Order: sequence, then structure tokens, then C-alpha cells
Amino acid sequence: MSRILYGVSGEGSGHSSRAMEIGRHLLAEGHQLKMVTYDRGLKALAGEFDCFAIEGLHIVSDDNRVRPLKTVWNNLRRAPRAVRRLIALRRMIREFQPDVVLTDFEPTSAWLAWFFDLPLISLDNQHRMRYMSYESPPGLSWSRRITETIIKLMIPAPDAALATTYFFGEPRNDRTFLFPPILRREVLECRPYQGGHHLVYVTSEFTSLLGLLRQFPEHQFIVYGSSQQGEDTNLTFRPFSVDGFLRDLESCQSVIATAGFTLISEALYLGKPYLALPMQGQFEQQLNAFCLEQLGYGMSAAPVGVRQLARFFDNLPALSESAQRYADSQKISDVTQANLGIRTKLDELLGQRLQQLHR
Repeated sequence: MSRILYGVSGEGSGHSSRAMEIGRHLLAEGHQLKMVTYDRGLKALAGEFDCFAIEGLHIVSDDNRVRPLKTVWNNLRRAPRAVRRLIALRRMIREFQPDVVLTDFEPTSAWLAWFFDLPLISLDNQHRMRYMSYESPPGLSWSRRITETIIKLMIPAPDAALATTYFFGEPRNDRTFLFPPILRREVLECRPYQGGHHLVYVTSEFTSLLGLLRQFPEHQFIVYGSSQQGEDTNLTFRPFSVDGFLRDLESCQSVIATAGFTLISEALYLGKPYLALPMQGQFEQQLNAFCLEQLGYGMSAAPVGVRQLARFFDNLPALSESAQRYADSQKISDVTQANLGIRTKLDELLGQRLQQLHR
């Protein structure tokens, strides 16, 4: 069995929910596991896994737009603590002596794999943009190049890349393997139905969207991610709760949210049509939204306005049928067999083949 250092990005909830499933599998297989993460990742994983806290990268956004200068300043302020945690992490790695590094888009662990000459496996949804052929959204070729460069800088030369995606292209090399999204057991056990609300999830104070939703009084919206609480006309604001959010996702008519990969994947698995509001300045979200609309599972609105919302609601019956067809094609009767393909490939890589791949 292997000693595995597992770096997990703490931005958002998608990386940690994926790491939760993979981490449980690795422990069940008898591997020794240390996770390296921060912020939301640390909160989600520390209760179940042996975690080492680092200072990670933070993206600052406001009204659904990335704020580059605020992002740079916010990370510069954290630099002294980041250096101290890096020194401590190097010490921990020397003591733990991992056989391999696994990273879910966490750059510190990836660069230390290079520093210590350890095999590196990336397991995320970002590497489909680096190692998979796909059609770019119109007018975003420059953003695509910048994004691919950033991915290369953050995760240098993985020996193998396990990339999750709900839209597929051809891998660009024989070290890249494509799989459907990794889903939480809690999502797999859901029994979806159509209630009387639309689920809205915002990751920053997206005040302009809330004003637009009030102009559709015939629809009811349950909103997560806002600092507001209580009810306001046709909006019901709820504090974040994993169980509560899942119940509202299970019973919603549709999802209206930013174009994060994990929420789109979970919504589609449950047959929920999706209005994607990609964060401006973040190419991955723009790509997710573009492909979602191309496949007919939802629509993209950037920027969002009354006309885009009305069009989405008018097309909801057709979008629901399309999303349900996707859900029917992905249904798993035995949850123990979920994510089997990527688990099997990871087990294979952790064997002798990884040593053959490591350069």
C-alpha cells in the first residue's frame, strides 16, 4: 500500500466533495493518507481525514465578476503566513515520506512533488482544458490560452491526469484519462421530484440578479449564498446547510446559479435544467456554461437580464426533458458502483504503472 499526500484546493466546495469520495476509497484500500488543504476544504475534510492546513490562493469576486486587483492584494496580505505554512509542510513531507502526490488543483502540493521528485497525479476538472480537445466559446480564444497557461503554472507536468467532465473530447496524450463527474453518495441517494421552487445559488453578493428575480412574481425562488435572511416577495433566503441545500436541489424545478462544475454535474444527474450565470473573467465557468447550452441541458446568460430569464422559463419544459434524458443515461442502481471507472484507474496508477510513467 502507498503513502499518499493529497492536495485539495479549498476554493468553493467542488474540490473537497470530490476529495471526500476519493479519500474514502483510498483509505478503504488500505493506503495511508494525508490531505493538504485550506478554507472550505479544511472545514469539509478535517472531521474525517488527517489534514494539514496551508494558506491557499483566494479569488475575490463581486456581483458575479472576478476582481483581479483585489485578488492580488488579498493574496499578497496572506504571503507571510503562506511562507510559514510552506516551511512546515516541507518538514511534514520529509517525516511522512509519501510515495506519491495526488492533487485536486492544489499547486503547493504539486510543486513539492516536483521538488521532492515524487510521482504526481492530478485529479480534477481543470485538466480537461489542458489535455482535452474541445470547442471554445466564441470570442474567448485569448482567455483560453491564459487559462491553459495558468493551469500549467499551478500544476507542473503531472505524470497522469484524471479529468472529470460532462462534455467529452479527445485526450491529447496517453497520460490523460477522461471520466464522468465524481458524485457524492448523498447526491446519488437523492430521489428527485419537481416541487414549486427554483433553486438559486450565488457565491458573491449578486444583488443585480436578486432584483431581476423579483420581476417574476409567478415563480418562487429559494436563495443560498446571500447575506440576506428571511423572505422578500417571491424570494426565500436560507443560510447554507449541506442537507438543506441538497433537499432543495432534489425538489426544485430548475437551478439558477454560477457555472461551477460540481453544481452543474449534480443538477444534471438529478435531471434539473440549469440557467448558468458564468462569472465574468473566469474562463472555466464560461466554458461550462457554453457547453451546457450546446448540449441542450440548460442555458447560459452572461450578462443576465429580464429577457434571458424569461427565455429560460419559456423553454423550461424542453430543457427539463433534455436534462432528464441525461439523468436517465447516468443513473446508478447500486451506489457502491458509483465513480467506479475513475477509482479503478486510480488503483491501477497507484500500482507499478505509475512508477513507469514517472519521468
